[in-house]
Order: sequence, then C-alpha cells, then structure tokens
Amino acid sequence: MDLDLDRLNAEFANQPQKLIEWAIGLGKPAICTTNFRPFEAVILHMVSQVKADIPVVWMDSGYNTEATYRFADEVTQQLGLNLITYLPKRSRAHREAIDGPTPGLDDPRHAAFTEEVKLEPFARALRETAPGVWFTALRATDTAVRAQMQPVSINPDGLIKVAPLLHWSSKDLYGYLTAHGLPNNFDYFDPTKGEDNRECGLHLSH
Repeated sequence: MDLDLDRLNAEFANQPQKLIEWAIGLGKPAICTTNFRPFEAVILHMVSQVKADIPVVWMDSGYNTEATYRFADEVTQQLGLNLITYLPKRSRAHREAIDGPTPGLDDPRHAAFTEEVKLEPFARALRETAPGVWFTALRATDTAVRAQMQPVSINPDGLIKVAPLLHWSSKDLYGYLTAHGLPNNFDYFDPTKGEDNRECGLHLSH
C-alpha cells in the first residue's frame, strides 16, 4: 500500500480521533500496545471507541509496580479491553534466582535483560497477532528519538505505526481523562529504561 505520509501527517497532526478512524478504516489487522504508564487510558479509550475488540497487547515484564497492575485491571474492566498479555519466557522469580537483581543501566548484562523481558515478548506478539497497523501512545516529549517521529510512519517490514497522541501535552491528556471519567496511574517504573527520557530499544527496533 502506497501512503502519502507527508499529506497524512499534515492532515492528522492534531486530530488523533480522526487519525485512528482513518487507520482502522484501512481494513488491516490492528493492535494497540500499552504499558499502563501515566495517561495510557487515553489511547486505550480512543482506540476502543473505534474498534471495541482491537487486541490490546501488553508486554508485562513482571517488574511493574502494584499500582500499575491494579490500574491495568481497572482500565481493562472499565473499557472492556481485549487485553492480550505477553510474558517473558522465564518468570521474574526464575530470572532473579539465576541471574540476580535487575542489572543497572551501566551493567553490560542490561541489554540481555531488556531483550528477555520486553523485546522478545514483543517480537513474539508481532508474530502471533500479525498486525498491519500498530497504535502506540508515543509522545514527542518522551525522548529525543520520539521528538523526530511522525504520527504515521511505516516500519521497514511494512507495518504502519500510528501515534495519535504524539503531539499532545500532559495537559491535553489530563483534560481527556477528566472529560471521560478515566483513571490514571503515576506509580509506574520501567526497569528496561531506568530513566524517563531513555529508550528501551523497542521503538528503535520497530
């Protein structure tokens, strides 16, 4: 499929709901990924309003906070999400018994840790769900890499990557949550990133 990305990104830059409707309208299998971080209920609500049964893919590393797990259950039940959880091939208890605590960012083992708990489960999710469209809640303010992205892009493998909220501010997101009575979660930590402005590698690989 030939897409005029410049035209699409100009047209839908600040119209996330219309962008979602356009992408679903392509008729390709679609997924929405989530990590249940702050403001994730916005993308989940927007996408599920257009396609209620869209597979929502969560790579649960096993290292989330208790609040994040409670938030995941609350949002899933409130929105009736078709949640598909992908877990690492080893449990957290198994990994820590053999390899010890989470390696720090400067530890040479950190790359292997990230591959095991996030990148491999996501690669498995892509194989099993075989999407043509991937919705993500990426925001330009997250990292320097994401600041260079566009709302619509095409991965080397042909997967259409759609980031409807790319140019939204935290104020925009908070306003949407309030308007739609959606919960939020600020007790979130990603051990593969360690720092808020650091990439874990998933969006560099895909």
